[in-house]
Formats: sequence, structure tokens, C-alpha cells
Amino acid sequence: MRKLIVLIINISLVSLLVLQLSGCSRFPNEINSPEDVEGRVIGGLAGTPSIRIADDLGMAISFDSSDEMMTALRGGMIDCAIMERTTAEELVSDTSGVRILQENLLEYELRFAVPMENRGLLNAVNKALDELDRDGTLRGIANKYFSRRNYTYIPPDETEREGGYLTIALPSDSPPFSFKDDEGRLIGMDIEVAIAVSDFLGVELRVLEYDAWELVNAVWHGRADLALGWHPGEGEGLINTSEPYASAVHVVIVRR
Repeated sequence: MRKLIVLIINISLVSLLVLQLSGCSRFPNEINSPEDVEGRVIGGLAGTPSIRIADDLGMAISFDSSDEMMTALRGGMIDCAIMERTTAEELVSDTSGVRILQENLLEYELRFAVPMENRGLLNAVNKALDELDRDGTLRGIANKYFSRRNYTYIPPDETEREGGYLTIALPSDSPPFSFKDDEGRLIGMDIEVAIAVSDFLGVELRVLEYDAWELVNAVWHGRADLALGWHPGEGEGLINTSEPYASAVHVVIVRR
């Protein structure tokens, strides 16, 4: 009986491969715009913003690699996949059996929240972000968390601490931006960006944990110098915002 089951599975896999190679599909695409995604079975890369977006929209299936996710999509295990556009465009070709919907699913920018009255700090953070953008640090960190590429931020050897410090408010339950690892350490994309900025400014970074809805108030009331993880529009009239340290465009990938 076990041999029979294995034989049936192998025949099914061979049949699926033949269909894919011949350009035929037993799983026609039913998603033609981002509006069709809601309620579907959606793939996303583990540890990236895409898997959280997928979970908000439908039944999310997490994958450890892009190749695994594309195989699942072509084979009908998932209805579509969500991915950051730059990474998606590297995967999709005329022969890949999948395509990217023309209309973007979601676009957003990530910025620091800064006290309204502290123009000096705002200018200093923007100067740091400009330099970190020029030397590729921000792109490296973004690629690490958006596209799961290998990157390690290494503080510059010539960093000189001036004796001061900055306090930054962050949520501890917002992967991949800020979250706790198995040892209880706060890690993530926002943490790495904040560390890079503090290194550029030559100050110590002190991290305060806040719930997401308290971040703007933490800056407004002076309990923190900066905040990351807040949502644009929440602090209008209460805080200033830095130049963006990352921007993302998420797209939907479907079968051809």
C-alpha cells in the first residue's frame, strides 16, 4: 500500500511538471486586480512585511524561499503571492509561468517621528539618513528585511561617541521592523536603522518599548526623542517627520 501511495504521488508530480512545461495549467488564475486578493490563499516570504499583509487580506501561507513560493503558486497551492516589487521583478520572466499584476497592492514610506519643536534634531537625523543612503547602508538594511538578502550592518571604525544619547520609542511586536528574538533581544529593521543613525551622530542609542498607538504621544510628551513604527497621519500637528529611510511597493504575483 505504501508503494502504491508513493507511486501515485510521483505520477501526480510528473503530470504537474508536464503541464507546466507544456504551458498548460490545471489551475487558472482568478485574480486580475488587487481588489480580487481579499479572502484568497496568499503566499508571502517568512519574516517580511508581505506575510503580514497577506495575513490581513486572507489566508497567509509562509515560505522560506522565493523559489518554493513560486513553485506553490504555479502548482495551485496558493492563489497568489505578495512581494516587494524589486524582488518580484527579479523572479518573474516570460518563461516563469507567473506574472505581476500591473496595479500596485500597497505603497508606503518609513520615517522617524521627531518632536515638533526640535528642528535641530530633525536636521541632524535627515543629514544622517542622507549619508546612509549615499553609502548604501539603508538599501542594504531594507533588502535584508524586505527581500531576505544577506546583509550585516557594521558600525564604522571611526565612530566617536560625544557622550550624549538619544532615546527612541519602538513597539516590540512588529516584525520585521521591531520584535524580540528567542533570547528576548529587540531586533529588526527599524532597530538597525536607528543604530546606524546614532552611530553617524556619535551618540548612544537607548530603546524604549511602547505599544504602537502610544508612539506619537511618547514623542509629543517628551518621553522619547524619536519614534519608529508609527503610522503616517497619526501625528499630524503633533510631530515632525524625517525624510524616508525606506520605501516599499508591494505587488501581487499570479499565474499566467
